Amino acid sequence: MKRFVPTRVFFEPAALEYPLGKQLEDKFKTLGITIHYTSSHNRVTGIPGKTKKEKYIQAKRSLVVGVRRTLKFSSCRPSAHYQLPLATSCPGLCEYCYLQTTLGPQPINRVYVNLEEILAQAERYIRERAPQITKFEGAAVSDPVPVEYLTGSLKRTIEFFALQEYGRFRFVTKFADIDSLLTADHRSHTEIRFSLNTERIIKQYEKGTESAANRIKAAQKVAQAGYPLGLLIAPIIVYPEWMQEYARLIQDLKTALPVGLQPKFELITHRFTARAKRNIAEVFPESDLPMDEAERQFKYGQFGYGKYVYPKKTFDQIKLFLIEQISRHFPGSEVTYIV
Repeated sequence: MKRFVPTRVFFEPAALEYPLGKQLEDKFKTLGITIHYTSSHNRVTGIPGKTKKEKYIQAKRSLVVGVRRTLKFSSCRPSAHYQLPLATSCPGLCEYCYLQTTLGPQPINRVYVNLEEILAQAERYIRERAPQITKFEGAAVSDPVPVEYLTGSLKRTIEFFALQEYGRFRFVTKFADIDSLLTADHRSHTEIRFSLNTERIIKQYEKGTESAANRIKAAQKVAQAGYPLGLLIAPIIVYPEWMQEYARLIQDLKTALPVGLQPKFELITHRFTARAKRNIAEVFPESDLPMDEAERQFKYGQFGYGKYVYPKKTFDQIKLFLIEQISRHFPGSEVTYIV
């Protein structure tokens, strides 16, 4: 199991006014990790590296401990009503990751120590919409699991939502360090999702993340702990043996998960923007990620910019094949999302 241990940590002075900030400072001093202090978690300098790739990798190995001052939560349609800002970025080195575009060339990992203020704001949003259910996504701009062993924020958040009659929480991860969450009082108000892919895709394009086998084992534990379980297969990439290997992935899930379980599935095919392609070429110049525009169809997205997606014929083939596989192995499971 992989565990994120930062090479260097930056503290915003205000973070040390919170108990969690002080605990983290003491912990990193004990571990002998280099500590720096910065005026703001949004203004970090001193990340080493001569090339964009080196700086990118070093940013992924860095952690900033700060205070989340903006408590107006962003929208998170269609999966939830709001983003819940527990952390930012992820230590994984996925070549296709959209955070390369949204977070810039140095996507430093950030955690926020004013968790109670963040949860208080979530409660205000819940009250505003009651008696309607309000959903919050905890992984819109991060993977919160790699830093959980440091902060405990996910477990605290899960137990907060257990007490919310009209609030629900969800997050997705590519990591497996979830044992601390198994004893949380969740009352089925938190859905834990795992982002999965074939071992070939993980080894080629998702470096620094867990193997498919470890993610499936973690999903098994989550299901046994009674959490609602979601399975995100993404990005689905077409290559010579794609059908056999995605079929094997779904079969492995069937073998591991409790008999009769009906997890929710989300299916997302690989797509890219022109900007993302440029960023990937700078950070991963040796990448062979399939991004030939001539083999794709250009499509305008909901946010007003265009992306290159698989042609309709290929997309329909992917959709038909994977839905058939899911229906065979998980009869009754819902495919909530396919793009």
